[in-house]
This record gives sequence, C-alpha cells and structure tokens, in this order.
Amino acid sequence: MKVLIGFSRCPITVTLLRQRGVEAWTCDLRAADHPWHIQGDIWDVAGQAWDWGIFHPMCTYLTCSAAWAFCDPDFTRYPGVGYHQRIKPGTLTGVERREARASALADVRRIMALPYPKAIENPATSFISAAIRRPDQVIQPYEFGDDASKATGLWLDRLPPLVIRIADRRPGRVVQWRGKMVERWANQTDSGQNRVTPSADRWLARSQTYPGIGRAMAQWAGLAMEGAA
Repeated sequence: MKVLIGFSRCPITVTLLRQRGVEAWTCDLRAADHPWHIQGDIWDVAGQAWDWGIFHPMCTYLTCSAAWAFCDPDFTRYPGVGYHQRIKPGTLTGVERREARASALADVRRIMALPYPKAIENPATSFISAAIRRPDQVIQPYEFGDDASKATGLWLDRLPPLVIRIADRRPGRVVQWRGKMVERWANQTDSGQNRVTPSADRWLARSQTYPGIGRAMAQWAGLAMEGAA
C-alpha cells in the first residue's frame, strides 16, 4: 500500500504509517529531516498510483484570518498605509491576495479531483467552505490527547471521520487574565493567542501535525487495508 502525504515535511504521520507497514511518503518543496520524503512539486507525483492520500495545502490564503487583507486599500481612511495596521514586508494585500486565494482554491479543487481516497486538512474556518464545500469533520487536538486547541477541518473523500478519543478534556492551565481566572491550553498564551513566536517561519511551526491527530490518521491504513482485502 502506498500513501502520499502532500504539502508536508512533518515526520509524525509518515512514521506512524511506516510502523503499520505502509509505504508512506511526504512531499513538499522544502527538505525534510526524515528519509521518506520527496522534495519537489507535489503535482509531479500526485497523479501517480497512490492508494490514498492526506493533503495539507498551505493555508495562508485559505484561512479567514487576516481577512481584512483581501480588501483593497483605503488611503482616504488610512493615509499612507491603506489599512488599519502596518503591513509586514512580503504580505500580499488587495487584488494580489485575492489572486493568491484563487490559486490556492484551484489547488484544493485539483486535489479533490484526484482519483484515489483522500483527506484534506486546513483550518476549520476557511474559504474552502464558502467557495467549495464545508468540511466533513471539525476536530481539535485535545480530542486526541494533545494539550492544545486548534479547530481543524477535514474534507474527506472515501475516508471515514476520525474517531474522537477524548470528548470532554479540559485545558491544563488556569491563569489570571484581566482580573478573571481563565482556562488555557499549552499552545496558548495567557491572553488566549497562539504561543508560537512571530517569525518568518511561524506558519511552518503552526502547521506541524499534533501526535494524537497523526495517530488517528494512521488508523486509516487499517481501514484501507480491510477495504482492499
């Protein structure tokens, strides 16, 4: 059985699938720190004879976060900048960002058209929902044993929803924030923001698969093998 994990260099899911006897490979333009990686353009390999796949298309232009940046600048209201905040170098805005979103959505449609079973992972609040369809399942890392909160959508094609392992887990920390005691997950600051430090590679750190979700995804191998028997 051959499984493609596209737009990914993370070792977690590929290692767990390999432990189950599956010939799994990640594929990404960046190099990886594990031996089961194809460095290159995903579209050079996605059309090959894979039994099923997991795809993690880059969410920068698919997520609804920073939705303001898709609007055209308003220099009358925001002189010199055009937006309510300073734009970081390299950030696309306006028509360029909308074009990047259209390209990202075209990639999602292209993934969905692949002939084998697959799962597409992206933020639960995504332009995929409005432009194509809503996710088949929304999961949280804490439902699979990880001390973290990150609403994640799964768009499934001939793969079943993941089985939730922990339905009622609570955050592991209680902190005081603005005069109130509030619960926070390990990946959150006291204010409730993501703990990953802002940097050029922040998106890469945030895109890593949580181990519990990786283990749950690896269970698809057994179901696929049963279906092939």
